[in-house]
Amino acid sequence: MRTALNRSVLRALLPIAAYSLLLIAPAPPDIAASAWNYFALFFAVILALVIEPLPAAAVGFLGVTAAMVLGHVGATPRETVAWGLSGFSNATVWLIFGAFVLSLGYRKSGLGVRLALLLVKTMGKRTIGLGYAVALADLLMAPVTPSNTARSAGTLYPILRNIPELFGSEPGPTARRIGSYLMWTAFATTAVTSSMFLTGLAPNLLAITFVKQSTGIEITWLLWLKGFLPVGLVLFGLTPLLVYLAHPPQIRRSEKAPEWASGQLKQLGRLTGKEAVMTLLVVLALGLWIFGRSFVHAAVVTWIVISLMVLTRIVEWDDILGSRAAWNMLVWFATLVALADGLKRVGFIDGVTARLGEVLAGFPPVLILACVVIFFFLIHYLFASLTAHTTALLPVLLGLGTAVPGVPVLPFSLLLCYSLGLMGVITPYATGPAPVYYGCGFITRIDFWRLGLIFGLINLSALLLIGIPYLTAFF
Repeated sequence: MRTALNRSVLRALLPIAAYSLLLIAPAPPDIAASAWNYFALFFAVILALVIEPLPAAAVGFLGVTAAMVLGHVGATPRETVAWGLSGFSNATVWLIFGAFVLSLGYRKSGLGVRLALLLVKTMGKRTIGLGYAVALADLLMAPVTPSNTARSAGTLYPILRNIPELFGSEPGPTARRIGSYLMWTAFATTAVTSSMFLTGLAPNLLAITFVKQSTGIEITWLLWLKGFLPVGLVLFGLTPLLVYLAHPPQIRRSEKAPEWASGQLKQLGRLTGKEAVMTLLVVLALGLWIFGRSFVHAAVVTWIVISLMVLTRIVEWDDILGSRAAWNMLVWFATLVALADGLKRVGFIDGVTARLGEVLAGFPPVLILACVVIFFFLIHYLFASLTAHTTALLPVLLGLGTAVPGVPVLPFSLLLCYSLGLMGVITPYATGPAPVYYGCGFITRIDFWRLGLIFGLINLSALLLIGIPYLTAFF
């Protein structure tokens, strides 16, 4: 008990200590003292997001409050409070919130579970077919489920967990029969689908806000999809097969899986009215996100669909009020958007990127682009949160891309954003679903790190070798 208390106190003191040390350190050249003081607070917030002495949303809230009290941003009290509340008026933050509520409709209606079971029933006779069924189930849910934890760990994993035992595959010596293959396929696939759709991962939506703040470029749902499609199709098509080759199951056929899924579907009964309506609403949301940009904002689309979900009783208003994940994400991301915007407002990013731009000015632009993406990807080994990683590094690196002459800003921005989902495969703490699959018992500790390195390099290689030529040629 005392040890746990000591660790909690230590986690709380570390950000304070880091803030104090940076305050007394001299500001680097080209960085004003006021900008350096704000960065000290920002760094302490990021450190707190990594070690979590408090819930992440509380850390962001406290960080914005401290910045307002200390007067780091804004010349007058009115300007200061306008900055502090700016994240809550950001349309993308509300798009994130709305997408979380849409995923609630998937779960409440039962549509997500039915889709997964239908695919297992249809494609599950062979183990590799079962792997592709798992991948397709994730793909179908990804466009309207920005929490890959809810999508993969919350919806798919409980279904998958019942399949290995049909073949005598349990955590431990029998895990490699089929369970280990299925679990890693599910985990590796969700990293790909998280990058394939703008609304497939919450930090994606945060990232495009930073892109707009840093470069002035607005990345739409359709632009995101078009930019990632060549990389995404290759990775999505190959991932179950590559897992089959790199971590082969001992059982190659799985006749029992379709039978089990068929039994589960019989228990569910016929397609319900709520599932049918939810299907239509998903189609409506995707249609408006793709084709409705000229007359309706993406955030408004989510409000329209949520309103229809409430009117058709797919979800009750109390369900929305009780969705802690959605409201927590709203506060968390609104405060992070404000904090990251503060770096630019106080001049910190301009100072850093000007110095880095001078250092890198003589190098080929494509080489700079590739090296920065590789750095951004691999440094995630040091982060336990994609959101903290995004907030800490993306604004600075985006500023660098605009400061170095010749670097194509839109491809550069897209490549950094696309890497967020893909990097989630590398460690047992890299993204929300990772601890679930790491702790399921089917994948050993050594195998998890080994496969994380293999598939991390595969994802990064595809992003660079396919993404750079495609994006620089067509965007």
